[in-house]
Amino acid sequence: MKKTSIAFALAIGLTSHAIMAQETPAIEKQYTKEIEKLTKAKKVKAAFEIIKGQMDQTTADHITLTEVLAPPFMEDEKGKVFAKMLEEAGVDSIWTDKVGNVIGLRKGTSDESGYVGVDAHLDVVFPEGTDVTVQKVGDTLKAPGIGDDTRALAMLISMLKAMNKADIKTGKDVLIVGSVGEEGLGDLRGMKYMFNESGLDIDSWIAIDGGSMGRISNAGLGSKRYKLEIKGKGGHSWGAFGLANPHHALGKAIDIFSEAAWAYTSGDIPKTSFNVGRIGGGTSVNSIPFESWAEIDMRAIDPKNLDEIEAILKKSVEKAITAYNASGVKGEVTYELIKIGDRPSGELPGSLPLIQRTMAATQYFGVVPSLGRGSTNINIPVSKGIPSVCIGRGGKGGGAHSLHEWFLNDEPADESIQLALLVTLAQAGLEK
Repeated sequence: MKKTSIAFALAIGLTSHAIMAQETPAIEKQYTKEIEKLTKAKKVKAAFEIIKGQMDQTTADHITLTEVLAPPFMEDEKGKVFAKMLEEAGVDSIWTDKVGNVIGLRKGTSDESGYVGVDAHLDVVFPEGTDVTVQKVGDTLKAPGIGDDTRALAMLISMLKAMNKADIKTGKDVLIVGSVGEEGLGDLRGMKYMFNESGLDIDSWIAIDGGSMGRISNAGLGSKRYKLEIKGKGGHSWGAFGLANPHHALGKAIDIFSEAAWAYTSGDIPKTSFNVGRIGGGTSVNSIPFESWAEIDMRAIDPKNLDEIEAILKKSVEKAITAYNASGVKGEVTYELIKIGDRPSGELPGSLPLIQRTMAATQYFGVVPSLGRGSTNINIPVSKGIPSVCIGRGGKGGGAHSLHEWFLNDEPADESIQLALLVTLAQAGLEK
């Protein structure tokens, strides 16, 4: 094991995904020995040195990928750039699937079935037209999306190059993936397709989409999201005064839901949250709107609580609209509650080999591993019981999901990539 002192890396806002700490189990000796053996292998040592030697190119790739904007549902152009990088780095085959996931296959040497997947997501939260030009201030890179999650895409390319240059062969096939739909209303559509429709036999998954080294997510924080649309006839604020007003009905719905949801989440239950994140509608200050809408986010550790707060929302909206229409207004409003997001919860035991290997590999780099729960691509495989982890991008950063996002490699710049490689090799198996 390295002789560097073990220090817990500060979690400095490199991701917007809340990662709640869990009790981290002890690392079993067999996995510590497994990782130590891997790191002593000549080809692994060579790959580590290659990763270190190509950091300038990794930074160049990082900048190139960042400067291709990939708003939700518009990841195609960045996908093409990532695919070209995969091809140049060397994969056995490459394809873009039905929903836009870019997949590179690196074949293993054994007949053992089941792919080991490693991914970073292509999409960012920023809309079309956002300036994503990277500014360098000393060693710091500044641009929207520079950390979340473009840094991880560049890590995948560096890792792949090192595997090929060091002539590393794995037992199992490895999929290297630039996935779509991780952010916001993308609703994990890339992972839902991979695990529900693609037909690929995937038996483990490693996502790179966190902050500092040491933060390991082995659990998915579930969420349900709805858009509430309320409609009426609309009219002039004076001439049609008294006409049923969708905004007024929306306010009543939010009030009734907030009161009921607050009482529920304040009870003796695992952490559960609710939030009205966006509202809109109307044409002018002196017009009764013909439409009003709100977007609601609900999250819970336990799937049961998520179902229950969802039921509270539905009951509250129905109660509010019924009461509003019976309040003496002229005419009535109608409503529709549209589901716009559904991310399942789930948790994998820390005793699973993949999680043990990830903790042992993290410890090798002198960092104390800490298990947690987040809303990431692993929500889907975790909910199906498929061994999965989400590991950090390393470095230091801030301003995630803002126009002022920044990234700085303040660690030994190669170690987060070496960690991703080590976990992948431990899971896929290193052939001599």
